[in-house]
Amino acid sequence: MAEQKTGKGAGEATARKHRAAQAEQDAKDAKQSKAAKPAKKPTQAGLRKQPTQLPAQHIAKPGNEHDLQLEPRFLAPDYVGSNKLDGMSAIVTGGDSGIGRSVAVLFAREGADVAIVYLSEHEDARLTKECVEREGRKCLLIPGDVKSVRFCEQAVEKTLKAFGKLDVLVNNAAFQLHSERIEDISEERFQETLQTNIGGYFHMARAALPHMEEGGSIINCGSETALFGSKQLLDYSATKGAIHAFTKSLAANLLDRGIRVNAVAPGPVWTPLNPADAPAEKVAEFGKKSDMGRPAQPEEISPAFVFLASPVTASYVNGVILPVMGGPRG
Repeated sequence: MAEQKTGKGAGEATARKHRAAQAEQDAKDAKQSKAAKPAKKPTQAGLRKQPTQLPAQHIAKPGNEHDLQLEPRFLAPDYVGSNKLDGMSAIVTGGDSGIGRSVAVLFAREGADVAIVYLSEHEDARLTKECVEREGRKCLLIPGDVKSVRFCEQAVEKTLKAFGKLDVLVNNAAFQLHSERIEDISEERFQETLQTNIGGYFHMARAALPHMEEGGSIINCGSETALFGSKQLLDYSATKGAIHAFTKSLAANLLDRGIRVNAVAPGPVWTPLNPADAPAEKVAEFGKKSDMGRPAQPEEISPAFVFLASPVTASYVNGVILPVMGGPRG
């Protein structure tokens, strides 16, 4: 066996090896770059195929789900309940549509009564109520604005009056509006995003906690934008980052009380939020750059909320940001 070189000679020899390896890879890269790259095929990993083509559609805020040309899938027909939330009571903010609607339906399927807090989308909220009741559980509709401290307190009071208890709080209500430049975000708009997305979460948690007992749970809806940022959602991304930090901090704060706090960080999801924000041509491309090449449907996200809410499945899960993004990069 030849004696290994040391010092300067060894360094030069290794450098030559590195350059040789680089040249070999450069040649491969050049060959691949000349070859036509096939279009990315959307990934289907569930029991049924999900939509991959979205309509080029822009809708008015706050965004009615019934206005969407492609109806989001929220019923999760393959999901079979097993009493994971039997006898529990939950509040879901932003529960009229999108992820919140699907969470409400699955919570009911698992045995929980559900109060739906929403802004003004009354038709969507009534359909959600019907779907919850078809699962054999009670549903309470509470319209109002989570920016208001008093409204959040009243929402909790109404839930307690209707159901007699409160076990789970899902903070999901959100405001989103894109902007090309930070200078274009007015102070009024910044405060709307801030006070809805993180202020509303804080208000609801503060109002709910005096009435929650050991075994209770708070689940916040975070976002992939909190992990990776978004150059056109500066204020929204900032609030989602705050939600992730709030989740971990509150989880530590409530640990001795036996109340768990976690968050779900979804990737792109087909809900009214984005068609009520982006121009129609961008809506048609929504989610195509994700790892799976398509956006998720709400029913693909909501089981994560059931997992975190249930003391059967997540009694030792606390302070977690659970990414449901279709891949490591969303």
